[in-house]
Amino acid sequence: MTVRKRVIRQVMGQFHRPHGLGGRLAGWVMGHRSSNRQRNLWVVSLLGVKPTDRVLEIGFGPGIAIRELSRVATGGQIYGTDHSEVMVGIATKRNAGAVRSGQVHLQCGSVENLPKLDEPLDKILAVNSMGLWSDPPQRLKELRAMLRPGGQIAIASQPRCPGATSETSVRAAQEIEAVLTEAGFAQTRVQTMPLDPPVVCVIAVNNP
Repeated sequence: MTVRKRVIRQVMGQFHRPHGLGGRLAGWVMGHRSSNRQRNLWVVSLLGVKPTDRVLEIGFGPGIAIRELSRVATGGQIYGTDHSEVMVGIATKRNAGAVRSGQVHLQCGSVENLPKLDEPLDKILAVNSMGLWSDPPQRLKELRAMLRPGGQIAIASQPRCPGATSETSVRAAQEIEAVLTEAGFAQTRVQTMPLDPPVVCVIAVNNP
């Protein structure tokens, strides 16, 4: 492997599981990149979050969507889990006021280690993180069990593979739809955000 390829792999790895100084740099980039901010705010808008909703985000990164959720669900509770301690620190700083007030609860953990909640959730979202999950159908079944009847989940993806196109995004949406259906979700619908490549978001409902 060439030096250039090793460097590229190391840099890309920081976006998958940020750690150390490089992880803090990746977190800064994610928090300030325009497309990343647009993508996260857009996904939150698709869920129609209400003021009293209880919402969980899987893989919250620098906490952009968490901050928007806390702004909308002013009387609700926002939960988040991310497998990077660096991202937990950055997101906590970005949402310091809401964390102090007890509105936002952030933890370091994976989708296999979800927070134990005493009440059902109204909404769940994951932006560009499902590709890192082990056994997505099983994880989605577990997430569905945390949702109230009629609760919604949004799974978004902007393909990052080299040469990704609109066709790549279409295939990603089809794969997400299939896994959500396998996990027992219903009423799936696909929304597309015209970035390059397009962002796709599949919203589904937990029907009783």
